[in-house]
Amino acid sequence: MLKSFMTKVMGDPAEKLVKELRRRVEEINALEPELEALSDEELAHKTEEFRALIAEATESLREDLVQRQIEMSEANGQARVTAEDNLKAARKALFKAEEDVLDEILEEAFAVVREAAKRTIHQRHYDVQLIGGMVLHGGKVAEMKTGEGKTLVATLPIYLNALSGHGVHLVTPNDYLSKFGAQWMGQVYHFLGLSIGVIQGQTSAADYQPSYLFDPHYQSSDDRYQHLRPVPRDEAYAADVVYGTNNEFGFDYLRDNMV
Repeated sequence: MLKSFMTKVMGDPAEKLVKELRRRVEEINALEPELEALSDEELAHKTEEFRALIAEATESLREDLVQRQIEMSEANGQARVTAEDNLKAARKALFKAEEDVLDEILEEAFAVVREAAKRTIHQRHYDVQLIGGMVLHGGKVAEMKTGEGKTLVATLPIYLNALSGHGVHLVTPNDYLSKFGAQWMGQVYHFLGLSIGVIQGQTSAADYQPSYLFDPHYQSSDDRYQHLRPVPRDEAYAADVVYGTNNEFGFDYLRDNMV
């Protein structure tokens, strides 16, 4: 009863959020004719433009972070505690600045991804999928039913956040989904100049943990792994986008820390 009364008085917060997201969808849609007129090379070059914009906006903060890292390596005793706090603050400031830039370019970046998807996998993100992508980018949960395009929706926030250069992980419940998602959506990311890694689970061979990079020119002898070029585990993890399962990400983290 109270919830119903408060909704009438204050408005539904979820509806307010969706209303704002719909406004941003309109801005994304308005960019479509302009992007459609670009050549493939010009569209792909948008990635470098975005990255240059982020680098320019955060240059002083990155320089400060390097200085704090130097101070941390040279400090001892109580000074090291202070240096560690300064380093944490510098990282936090840099990440916040990067997030601000990503939010500023979100509409154009989403529009670029949609145009790239149209040209590569011949799928165009629906407006509701754009909303889902913005919800994910905002760190919230976007509930979608089977068949509503979760795999395609994920390309939007993944591309946007990969622009900052820290790498993005997409976590799936099983190896098949991570492999298939990377093979399918890898075409979109590759078109836009991003590298895609795939982490798979342990095989029957105890000393072998398969991992790959998406390569549209690589022909595998196993049809299930077309366009997935085998690479060392650390090389796959160094990609701009990494597809894998919660089990593999978790256990790889534990293995690294045990070493």
